[in-house]
Amino acid sequence: MNFHTLTNDILPDLLVNVNAIVWGPLTLCLLVGTGLYLTLKLKLIQVLRLPLAMKLMFRPSIGKGDLSSFAALCTALSATIGTGNIVGVATAIKIGGPGALFWMWLAAFFGMATKYAECMLAVKYRTTDARGEIAGGPMYYIERGLGLTWMAKLFAIFGVGVAFFGIGTFAQVNAISDAITIAFHVPAWITALVLTVLVASVTLGGVKRIANVAQKLVPTMAIGYVMACVWILVLFSEQIIPAFHLIIESAFTPISAAGGFLGATVAQALQIGIARGVFSNEAGLGSAPIAAAAAKTNEPVEQGLVSMTGTFFDTIIICTMTGLVLIITGVWSGDTAGAAMTSAAFASGGSALVGQYFVTVALVCFAFTTILGWHYYGERCWYYLMGDRGHRVYQGIFLSLIAVGSFIHLDMIWLLADTVNGLMAIPNLIALIGLRHVIYLETVSYFAKFDRNGVDNTKSEVLPS
Repeated sequence: MNFHTLTNDILPDLLVNVNAIVWGPLTLCLLVGTGLYLTLKLKLIQVLRLPLAMKLMFRPSIGKGDLSSFAALCTALSATIGTGNIVGVATAIKIGGPGALFWMWLAAFFGMATKYAECMLAVKYRTTDARGEIAGGPMYYIERGLGLTWMAKLFAIFGVGVAFFGIGTFAQVNAISDAITIAFHVPAWITALVLTVLVASVTLGGVKRIANVAQKLVPTMAIGYVMACVWILVLFSEQIIPAFHLIIESAFTPISAAGGFLGATVAQALQIGIARGVFSNEAGLGSAPIAAAAAKTNEPVEQGLVSMTGTFFDTIIICTMTGLVLIITGVWSGDTAGAAMTSAAFASGGSALVGQYFVTVALVCFAFTTILGWHYYGERCWYYLMGDRGHRVYQGIFLSLIAVGSFIHLDMIWLLADTVNGLMAIPNLIALIGLRHVIYLETVSYFAKFDRNGVDNTKSEVLPS
């Protein structure tokens, strides 16, 4: 058996089978079911407390931590706003049809409650590591809240796996390389080299440097992208209502083949919609809590509220914008796929060249910040497993994978990413279920004080150790 046979025949088939198991009915039920339970138990916190969450996002941060609440949110958003918002949405609609966008919405709606819970727990159970830095995330609330050290280590192993082989490297690097090659005819090896140097220059400066870059780049790129989407929506405004009808209808009924679209069943739309939704907003994955734990706050609930806005911005706003642009321009049923499909949609509003360049710049910015965020997540998981030992080994492996990511086949990348994402989510979701009473009691206690005193007078009575 030669290397070509292994990488092109045996390994893809193996990954397809493993991915079908990881993203089978059990995981989908666990993911959506956990979000549904928390939504009901916390009395629609993602709806009724969203205005408060928006207010807290910009309030000065006071308390123990390494980053402001807004910086922690931007660090988390830097990891979530990435290729999933452009390539992921296009892939979901290409495979599952417009109905996939509905299931992305559903996953995001319930995912906001999940994101709130996991980020609140991250602050509650965080600690200080041997280097004097804040350490938190699912591995800590699994160990300190549930007492299951083995499961905490399993989560950390999967977290490193996602950083190395999932969202953190291959998917982002490949998207950047392909987009720059198509738009500017730059060889892949040059893109890989420049990207590796840029990532190293930021990540070697630690979480504060990553957060500084994220605070400047994330809001700018998100607002710019949304404004461009709004321009296309205005140009094709008469298609917006029919697009929503098509999304809802095809979410519950099979959609026939048309043009370059091969047709899709309801099961396909549901599976790909939820999987791509999780890839994009990472709710339930357990990644955002690692950034949330570093926030300067003494109140776990407040950071949970701030953090849940990340899922709202990522999926409810940005992914929806991309999806609507793809549907109202009609490119979803054409022959293009991935970033090329999104480029074609924006080209419908004017010059094809402008559309291609705009999507390329947006994709590069989105993917670059995702790489930075996931370097931090993977590093914290690595530190939990190894301590200070092998810190440079982690950085060396991560940067090496950035360098070779441009040359991995796209189908293999998405299979790897979906598989390791699912593996990472499972122990985190089990932990949220196991700590559901803590989540409820902490939330009720906070809002009892809030309803008496108002947000500016609430102070945590239980400081994180």
